Amino acid sequence: MIDIYGLGNAIVDTEYRVSSDFLEANEIKKGLMTLVDEDQIATLAKAINQTDSEKTSGGSAANTIITAQYLGANTYYSCKVARDEIGEFFINDLKKAGIQLNQNTNSASGRSGQCLVFVTEDAERSMSTCLGVSDSLNSADINKNVLARSRYLYIEGYLGSSETATDAAIEARQTAENAGVKTVVTLSDPSIVQIFYDNLEKILGNGIDHLFCNEEEALAWAKSDRLDIAITELKDVSKTLNITLGEKGSMFVENGTQHMIPAFPATAVDTNGAGDIYAGATIFGWCQKMDPISAARLGNRAAATLVGKYGARLKSREEYQEILTAHQLD
Repeated sequence: MIDIYGLGNAIVDTEYRVSSDFLEANEIKKGLMTLVDEDQIATLAKAINQTDSEKTSGGSAANTIITAQYLGANTYYSCKVARDEIGEFFINDLKKAGIQLNQNTNSASGRSGQCLVFVTEDAERSMSTCLGVSDSLNSADINKNVLARSRYLYIEGYLGSSETATDAAIEARQTAENAGVKTVVTLSDPSIVQIFYDNLEKILGNGIDHLFCNEEEALAWAKSDRLDIAITELKDVSKTLNITLGEKGSMFVENGTQHMIPAFPATAVDTNGAGDIYAGATIFGWCQKMDPISAARLGNRAAATLVGKYGARLKSREEYQEILTAHQLD
């Protein structure tokens, strides 16, 4: 059985450390993900003019699936890349981790998705993303046989930015529901919630089992500045909620009851990927039959570890295992 079946974009991240002045000079929205085209990516890459950068395979759901895999889950990921250097890098990285991929992952012509991640001195990350062929992810990229024998389906909200990917997410959710597979969605980014709200509503359908978001995404969903109102709104679309709250930790909501899970101490240098690793560790905890509070605590520990380092992922399987060992000894 597959523990977690992921559906999301395939993006190779290149991370740079920059000043806030750089963001302002290049009209980059701080703290958000902005979709750009290939010409804009090329212009930004030229403007940054740095050789000191770090490249990793990513995308929101991919980071979550990698986390769960390295912690010990059995995972599968459906995505799309082109037959180019970036695409090969992405595929090889996930296969090295032991993640199973759909057979037609790199059947597309064009260019693979990439993201320039700009990390400022306050540890905030701002992202300029060109989806490339990820934008054409569709229902043919779903392995329904594998999905039907999975425990959880995990869908990233970024898919709402593409009509074909939105349709694929809807079909995947419906397949999961028919097979009794638990459905999980992450809202991914406030800008996605604001711009593609209608598509996210379609992806959520009549309701899902679990939803992940951060406080800003929750407020964007409810179009409110009050978290209690946002929680009320989100409870209408998901049976349970996991809401990350930065240095305050996270919250688990079920049956109208809110549980606060305190954060672990951390000195943040880069918040990129914190929500992704939190989701991956938390869902892994569910797969190990941890209670929701313990699973969220594992997620908090993983996020605290990650934000103290540069990059959207930890460097090795051993680092993920150290987090799990520390959790087990607590």
